Amino acid sequence: MELPEFSPGLTARVELTVTDADTAQALGSGDVPVLGTPRVLALAEAATVAATARQIPGGVTTVGVRAEVEHRAPTPVGRMVTALATLAKVDGRKLIFDVVVRDGENLVAEVRVERMVLDRQRFIAKALGDA
Repeated sequence: MELPEFSPGLTARVELTVTDADTAQALGSGDVPVLGTPRVLALAEAATVAATARQIPGGVTTVGVRAEVEHRAPTPVGRMVTALATLAKVDGRKLIFDVVVRDGENLVAEVRVERMVLDRQRFIAKALGDA
């Protein structure tokens, strides 16, 4: 597998308008009707995937292997949040991203996401027990 060239500083942004389905109540992570931490993590990971998508060759993918989430502020239904992922470090096949999630100017969360670059077909085969 030929490793794609990723350089620190690579960025991508994704947005989400919070719906009832995104709340802690709906996700089972709490009993309040605000953006749930599992959805914050999913949004952060989506931003990291978007950051690598333009440069990743066919047959190669990245998978999340570690995440640290600091969910700092609540976001009510109807508000838009933006996740900005920045590639902070490349260590061989490991990509380390810092993601900032904001509701306008308000800091909602900071997330560090580690992704691993790997052969897509080999990974799927392993998951299915074929490897």
